[in-house]
Amino acid sequence: MDTKNQEHIHDGEDYRYIPAFSVASGQGVQIKDDVYAFTTQIVNLAAVGVPGQSSFVLIDAGMPESADDILEMTRQRFGRHSRPEAILLTHAHFDHVGGLVDLIREWQVPVYAHPEEIPYLTGEKSYPNPDPSVEGGLLAKLSFVFPNEPLSLGSWVRPLPDDGTVPGLEEFRWLHTPGHSPGHVSFFRERDRMLIAGDAFVTVRQDQLYSVLTQKMEISGPPRYFTTDWAAAKTSVQKLEALKPHDALTGHGKPVSGQELAEGLHELVVRFDEVAVPDYGKYVDGQDRAMH
Repeated sequence: MDTKNQEHIHDGEDYRYIPAFSVASGQGVQIKDDVYAFTTQIVNLAAVGVPGQSSFVLIDAGMPESADDILEMTRQRFGRHSRPEAILLTHAHFDHVGGLVDLIREWQVPVYAHPEEIPYLTGEKSYPNPDPSVEGGLLAKLSFVFPNEPLSLGSWVRPLPDDGTVPGLEEFRWLHTPGHSPGHVSFFRERDRMLIAGDAFVTVRQDQLYSVLTQKMEISGPPRYFTTDWAAAKTSVQKLEALKPHDALTGHGKPVSGQELAEGLHELVVRFDEVAVPDYGKYVDGQDRAMH
């Protein structure tokens, strides 16, 4: 037996079920013939592959305890015995890797992430604590309950290739889009300008509970309570806007396309300091303003 199969892999020590839901929870949306968005509670993931064919790639892995829902989605879309060629991560925050350990145990496939995210996936390093003091709505205030301890995936996790290619997705390229996390990446396909943006920007005010519950459309900066480098986050949004994407799937909120995407992303770039960067919070301007 492969020695990897005997490795002890586990979630972060503070991982728990988070009872947060949106109206989109459990639903899927086909964006392209081969790009399917699926929502687990309040976060989106992507299954990229042609329906009915057993080969596909999963991008991100949902909320804690979401693996069963993800497995059922992939079985319905790709077949009962299907499994992905790989799991790709935009970043390793708890709501994007929540089902990952169970999925690896089921599928035994490699996980790819930016090198700067790997310490959060191998038990070496915890993310900075979420910031409930940041300017924002109720969900931001409740963020102190969100897990931030690292997973331990052993040798199942690997760095994305240096040349920008994406394992299992020949036409896509990955771009380093840090700010929300140090090794955050987005995935882009030039042929149809399809962008999978993770949390580099989102299409809902993720700090506001009402907006999250109702999925009210608003192209916004990255979730405030976990974003630690706002200068990098701004540069990342500028980089993605310059690609002129036609369709975008973000980590939170509805998929967006066409003129609505172009205008909203341009407005976000122009007004980033005003509308995305919070007026206060311990990660604003690199200062710990949460101290009293």
